[in-house]
Parts: sequence; structure tokens; C-alpha cells
Amino acid sequence: MSLPPHPQPDALRFHAAVMATGVGMAILGLDGAWEEINPALARLLGDTAAPSNPDGTRAGTVFDVLEPSAAADLVNSLPALLRGETASIDRRIACRREDAVFDARINLAVLRDAAGLATGLVLQLQQDTGADDAAAQTMLRRDMQAQIDAVAHDLRAPLRSIGNFAGLLARKLDEGLDESSRDHLGRIRASAARMSRLLDGLSELSRATTAPLRPGLVDLSLLADWVAAEQQDAHPGREFRITVQSGLTGHGDERLLKTMLVQLLDNARRFSHEDAPVTVDISGHVADGLLHVAVRDHGRGFDMRYRHKLFEPFQRLHGLDEGAGDGLGLAIAQRIAGRHGGCIDAESDADGGSVFHIQLPAARVAGVSPGESC
Repeated sequence: MSLPPHPQPDALRFHAAVMATGVGMAILGLDGAWEEINPALARLLGDTAAPSNPDGTRAGTVFDVLEPSAAADLVNSLPALLRGETASIDRRIACRREDAVFDARINLAVLRDAAGLATGLVLQLQQDTGADDAAAQTMLRRDMQAQIDAVAHDLRAPLRSIGNFAGLLARKLDEGLDESSRDHLGRIRASAARMSRLLDGLSELSRATTAPLRPGLVDLSLLADWVAAEQQDAHPGREFRITVQSGLTGHGDERLLKTMLVQLLDNARRFSHEDAPVTVDISGHVADGLLHVAVRDHGRGFDMRYRHKLFEPFQRLHGLDEGAGDGLGLAIAQRIAGRHGGCIDAESDADGGSVFHIQLPAARVAGVSPGESC
């Protein structure tokens, strides 16, 4: 009869579990020096980042495998951890592996003896692929868009009824209405139409914020010509003189970038003088890995003192009689540029007219991460 195996002491069992786990773990000195490292962490960091000494220990410190700014932040956080003011440090952090940089999740806690004195640090480190966050953000964006679309749909129904019944009253009572009553009914219908356009603008702003990006090479010159033709078709009573430099190629979502250009050219139309053609010049160049595009119009311009409000939703720098819309067009354009890792700025000349400066990833730097606006 064989005897049951003698149980391992708890410390040995715990050490065996640490060595077997797929999570990178290490024991560190209070100065961050490596004391013991498990195989999972050795695979994650590589020997170059944490080289072995002849006795099997690791040379250097945990700070050697972090990007300099990340290492400095971690050093600044350690005193509060050692004093017991925080239970642990848990954050995303930028790590180095040989010549590569990768995102990781770090958890750092203090080892204490029976008297409560700090004796070392225990480290957990895992590569952060961002997959879970990306999936959660995608679901959140879809839910937000669905809710906004549902609210917009529910609000449009009573607005249509208000507009339709106001129109019926106007036609039925046409002969019996005085000028004041006709004006009241006209204002009701105009307000309902304006509210409907505002709902369309809010839905477009939401799509600019939440729509998934489908990036690829985009011919901005072709898109601008396309949008210019659509503007001319939509407003046959206006003359459009739009010149576009050829060869402006960027990297992004073609559908969203077209929406951005629609907003900018529609803005140029609305603020162009009624007795003058809508004149817009679009040009650009590539510098520092970015496509720089300038959209120059010859309209009313704006007061540069209020430039900081130009891209904020519902902010209008002109009155309705000067062409102001719902205050969402430029906010939509800025939101789209930001989603692509770019931005939009503007300036206005004293003689009138505005120039909108757009920065987008150029075609040759397709790896620029969207959402990191300049």
C-alpha cells in the first residue's frame, strides 16, 4: 500500500504556481531591481530587456524596460505605495522589448513582513492588446447611435405634424387670413423645419463621433470635386467657382472625409455674399508625415477674437440673416478630422474670407492611430 504524496509547504506551492502561470510576474527590490522573474515575464520582455546574470538572477531594474516617461511616472508613484497610501499601482504603461515598444498593463504591490515593513515589490505585467477596450467602445458607439437615431425619429413625427397641419390651415383659411396671421403660420412652419434640420445635424454629429472607421487611401482632390458638383446641383441659382489642386491623397475613411468636405464647402456657400459667386480654392502639401490642406473662401470671414468658439457645437459667430446655420457644421468637420488623428484650424483676413487649415494622415503614414488628434 503506497502512502499519499507528502503535501508541499504553502510557500513552495505558491512559488510553483507563479512559475507556471501565463501571467508575467516578478519579485523586485524596493528600488525596482529584479530579484526573481517567472518564465512568462521572461518571454514577454526578452533577454535583451532583462538580461540574466551568471547566477540566474536578472540584471537591472523594472524601469529599464519602460519608456522614459512611463518610468518617471512610476518612480513618482512609488513613495505613496510604500507608505501604504495606495493598495497597488494598476495602469496601462509603455514597455520596451529590444527595439520595439508595446502597451502593457502593470500591477505593482508591496511585500511586507510580519511587522508591516516593506521588504520588496511584486510585479504583474501583461501585454495590452486593446482588443477588449476596442470591442467595448464599438458596442458603446453603436448603442449611442441607436439611441440618438431613435430619439430623432420620435421627435421628427410631431414636427412633421406641426408643419403639415400649419400648411393645411394656411391653405384652408388663405382668403380669411390677414397678413399677421399668415406671418404666424409661416413662423410655425419655419420653426418646425429648422428643428428638423437641427435633428439631422445632431444625427450627423453623432455619426461623425461614433461611426466605425474604414480607413484606406483617399483621393481628397476627387472628393472635393465631387462635393463641389453636388453643391452646384443642390443650389442651381448660385454660381460656384471652386478650384481643387490635384494629387491630394490622404489616409482615412472616405465616407467621413467626404462629410467633412461637405460641411466646409456648405459653410463657404452660406457665408458668401449673395451678389457674388461662391469662390473656394483648395490646395495642399505633405509635410512631417501629414497632409496639410487649405480651404480658402472669399466670404464674410469672422472676428478672430472668437476663433476659439468656431468649432464648438451650437456656437454661431454670425446672425441668421448673415447665413448662420445650426452651429453644427464646423463641429462635425472638426470631429471627423480628430477621429483621423488630425485637426482643423481657421483664420480670417481683414479684407474678408476665411482659410480652414486641415491636417490629416498622409498616404505614406497609414499607420497613424485614429483618435490621437493634433
